[in-house]
Amino acid sequence: MAYRTLNPYSEQMTREFPEHDDFQVEMALVRADTLFQSTWSKGERAPRLAVLARLSDLITTNCDLLASTMAEEMGKPLFQGQMEADLCAGIARYYADNADEILKPQPVTSDVGEGWVEYHPVGVLLAVEPWNFPIYQLIRVVAPAIAVGNPVIYKHASIVPQCAALFEDLVRQAGAPEGAVTNLYISSTKVAELIGDDRIQGVALTGSEGAGSKVGARAGEMLKKSTLELGGSDVFVVLNDADLAKAVQGGIFARLGNAGQICTGAKRFIVERGIAEAFTQAFVGAMQGAVMGDPMDPQTLLGPLASREGLEGLSGQVEEAVAHGATVLTGGKRADRSGFFYEPTVLTDLTPENPAFYQEFFGPVALLFVVDDDEAIVALANDSNFGLGGTIYAGDITRARALASRIETGMVFINTPTTSRPELPFGGIKRSGYGRELGDVGIKEFVNRKLVVVSNT
Repeated sequence: MAYRTLNPYSEQMTREFPEHDDFQVEMALVRADTLFQSTWSKGERAPRLAVLARLSDLITTNCDLLASTMAEEMGKPLFQGQMEADLCAGIARYYADNADEILKPQPVTSDVGEGWVEYHPVGVLLAVEPWNFPIYQLIRVVAPAIAVGNPVIYKHASIVPQCAALFEDLVRQAGAPEGAVTNLYISSTKVAELIGDDRIQGVALTGSEGAGSKVGARAGEMLKKSTLELGGSDVFVVLNDADLAKAVQGGIFARLGNAGQICTGAKRFIVERGIAEAFTQAFVGAMQGAVMGDPMDPQTLLGPLASREGLEGLSGQVEEAVAHGATVLTGGKRADRSGFFYEPTVLTDLTPENPAFYQEFFGPVALLFVVDDDEAIVALANDSNFGLGGTIYAGDITRARALASRIETGMVFINTPTTSRPELPFGGIKRSGYGRELGDVGIKEFVNRKLVVVSNT
């Protein structure tokens, strides 16, 4: 597996990185496991939380560097990279400030006697992370792991090696000891070997269904806890009484942010018939007017896709959808320019017989459906293999809340696009995976919930 920086805007490769060899991998395991056995992991929490506080400050200080590195390696527009860095600083700060309260022992009432549940680290974690949010995906695992005391070894995507190294460096600058967080350039085969190592006690993956299936199966085989955050085909519901301008604005960012390469990006737009014509006209116009260009330009909304493979795959999906009867309202092809750009695209007239109906489109492609009532909204929303996030734009919040409760997904946001905040648990159901990251739920995924009972007799 080649770890390299290939700029998706210039289409030029600028750097290559060698894989870590078996000896380096073993030394990483030794350092991480040794640290887990030490007072760093099993002693007072305060030194670890102090590292998180310093990490938050360092991410803020290095915001521009992080954003420019993301732009270079995977094409994220500069201001979107700065937003990502801000969120990451917030996640580190959230756990620095709140982990003590979240992890305090919880009393348990029993006729046996006084009981409580304590939260302890379980050991070294292995994280396998994707390229679309190169820093955010890492800190979702690393920040709570540091707070708890679990060392982390991570394998990042092969197209963002500089982001992977930069994050490790920032954690070390924050004062984390050697072994607390380790970046490894390794193959998928080596990942499978690591999952089988007794020193690895948990596995977190964000990525494709295929990768999740393999990692989840391997972790299960080795009796290791795992969390998986996989794909999504999130709905973006627009009801007749929605604020049209806000719905269009929210829909544009929800579909074109990060060039549409977001697991929780809005992909299936379900619009109630009374507002469908007005929404479609405004939405298609806004898609056509999206500023496409250099991700290093602060004015750019739509940057290139992260890789040639991603561009070719998306092009093939759209061609197949059209061949099976979909109508192109705008876009539908690679942009006529250098770089891995795809035109903002809206497809309609999709039926369940069309392969596109059940696919995830990881790029700036929106599928548009028009429905008549709440029953049709729920039926269409739930007719999916995925269940990650979703959005509802509505004037009647009571109605929107009722719909949100009926949609089978891990998250629903009303009158705002699906988003992430440090305190909000993030994750899905169905083929979108299992487990949660962030919030008070995420920090407890990889802990020993130890019960202690003192007899009252």
